[in-house]
Amino acid sequence: MSTILRLILIAAAALSTLAGNWPQFRGPGGHSVGEGPEPPSTFGAASNVLWQVALPPGNSSPVIWEDRIFLTAQESNHLVVLALDRRDGHRLWTHSVLTPGLEPTHRLGSPASPTPCTDGERVYAYFGSHGVVALDLNGKLLWRRELPAPVVEFGTSASPILHGDVLILSRDQDDGSHLLALDRTTGATVWRRERPEFRRSFSTPYLWNHDGTTELIVPGSIALVSYAPATGEELWRHVGTSRVATSSPTGGDGLLFTASWNVGGDSGSRVTMPRWKEFAPEGDANHDGVAVRSEVPPGPIAERFSQMDFNKDGTVTPVEWDAMADMFTQARNGVLAFRPAPGTAATNRLAWSSTRSLPYVSSPLYHRGRLFTVKNGGLASAYDAATGKVLFQDERLGVNGDYYSSAVACDDRIYVASQEGTVVVLRAGDTLEVLARNALGESVFATPAISDGTLYVRTTGHLFAFHSGADTR
Repeated sequence: MSTILRLILIAAAALSTLAGNWPQFRGPGGHSVGEGPEPPSTFGAASNVLWQVALPPGNSSPVIWEDRIFLTAQESNHLVVLALDRRDGHRLWTHSVLTPGLEPTHRLGSPASPTPCTDGERVYAYFGSHGVVALDLNGKLLWRRELPAPVVEFGTSASPILHGDVLILSRDQDDGSHLLALDRTTGATVWRRERPEFRRSFSTPYLWNHDGTTELIVPGSIALVSYAPATGEELWRHVGTSRVATSSPTGGDGLLFTASWNVGGDSGSRVTMPRWKEFAPEGDANHDGVAVRSEVPPGPIAERFSQMDFNKDGTVTPVEWDAMADMFTQARNGVLAFRPAPGTAATNRLAWSSTRSLPYVSSPLYHRGRLFTVKNGGLASAYDAATGKVLFQDERLGVNGDYYSSAVACDDRIYVASQEGTVVVLRAGDTLEVLARNALGESVFATPAISDGTLYVRTTGHLFAFHSGADTR
């Protein structure tokens, strides 16, 4: 049997059941867990690769519905939504999104970072530089909703999610933070919830289903807040998280889990800054009532001048200065687990917490009664999800560097990709067992997707589909 024929048969078998739709960032429910057979543990450019295709740059993750894969990208100076055929990866269509300019991004970021989502009828893509477009599965534009670019120099990362008939966007920024719910059929505003006390955030919201109800969980600067997804009404909040939200929550067995880390929030290395009235007599050198970058002494405060300058006018007012001072005072880093509790003022909501081995961008993974995290440097930890008991902590994966991609799981295996481009495969157990380390040769920022025994990994230049039995050598 020829190699091409064998790959075609494998692809056909993988698509025959179509049980594995992966409709949003981190898959069904935002849980990062795939159904069906396990993808392979060992793979690479010439091993267990069903296909690979070149892609224009972008950090969004693949979204899968039946026989199609949807992504976003930056192609030349255009932002695009792409549809690929799951059987061989060839491009089915491209929809270009016109925008007068591209928003600024972090040096590792992309103006195509938010992951699209789909309900099987439409594909919804959000770009900070433009707003939202809704397309049918053949790429026809159904509606668009132009929105001003968020006020933050690191760009947009939070992905849209669907709840019933509404599309929900988290638009936290340094000035003008809010939640926005749009009618999924028209793009009209259903509700809008202002969040003026919140600053920049890069986390995708999570719909926490428990006890017959659903809460919209939104991490933010200093606090995590629960809202009613149908109305945007605030239900409760927990104050005491990191200054900037970068990972996304998850849940399991009735509990809610979130990880929160940023500079200055650890008990042994806290960053403090004086109030304006203490800084101004000597710091405000020209006594004009505002601070400019040159007036702030070198150090962690000066390094975050652009974060203090909420409206990006080049100056920091006393109100902006004191707001940042308050954030440093209140910031707390940790892995947190919450239980359902009635009322807005419940004091017994926090089930357990841990302040060691904290992930930065990589989101926590709940799987089979355990909570897994990966800290930059390649340090893995696992907890008994119900109690917080440490199963292992700060165990080395054997791959150093940063981890911007979040872990995904299927059956007995966990897959986590390092920024440098090595996918580490772990056994989902009470002890750390590394099954394989698979170097792909290109950086990985996007979270992989799993569908019907196939692992889809987006690198900086390609999309790979890995499936057991496929081998192009």
